[in-house]
Amino acid sequence: MLDWLILIVAGFAAGVLNAIAGGGSFLTLPALVFTGVAPVVANATSAMAVFPGYASSALGFRDELQQLPAAQLRQYVVLTLLGGAAGAGLLLITSNAAFMKLIPWLLLLATLLFAFGGRIQSALRERGAAHQIPSTPLLLLVSVYGGYFNGGLGILLLAAFNSLGMRDLHLMNGLKNILSFVLAAISVLIFVLAGLIAWPQAIVMMLAASAGGYAGAVWSKRLPAAGVKAFITFTGLLMTLVFYLRYY
Repeated sequence: MLDWLILIVAGFAAGVLNAIAGGGSFLTLPALVFTGVAPVVANATSAMAVFPGYASSALGFRDELQQLPAAQLRQYVVLTLLGGAAGAGLLLITSNAAFMKLIPWLLLLATLLFAFGGRIQSALRERGAAHQIPSTPLLLLVSVYGGYFNGGLGILLLAAFNSLGMRDLHLMNGLKNILSFVLAAISVLIFVLAGLIAWPQAIVMMLAASAGGYAGAVWSKRLPAAGVKAFITFTGLLMTLVFYLRYY
């Protein structure tokens, strides 16, 4: 019962965090591993647990996405599908022992991206990075990362869009959400076909995350953004330290 309680609380809290500022995977992945799920399966199940939230987020930006030329949007979707599939494929051939060694560093990278994402985007803007980085390899690289490990994906996508010359934040957020949904869909499909999903845990966490997402949408209007960001960053650093001490 304690394990299921941990998964329910982690799923609900992850839904709240994703609705407010992101960072839900800092809770879902560790909770699954701590309750005895093998690391690679835990990563795949974590992706499944937060997947429904991407669909609702993407639907909320339909108007903004209409500003983007259809051909360009199709190109980005295809690149995301290819990169996400490649990243998910890499996870399939990663052993649990190897992934356990990677978890602290992936969590640390995701935490730093979350904490300093705004500064990264500002630095790219100041350096005039637009028109210097080809879109195809950049989006492919980000998508491969997202297919392999979802943490910090939103920040990476926003930074990539900024480096490609985009400046409309609403359009960038809409594109981030739709590509996150596409990437999560192909990754989860591959994980399902490969038998990597722990279904009882996934279903429980999906339900909890959906409830948390609704609550987070309400609470987001009351909680200070800076305080939420500080809490998520602290959680990410704490999980990084815990996994480092456990596996090194």
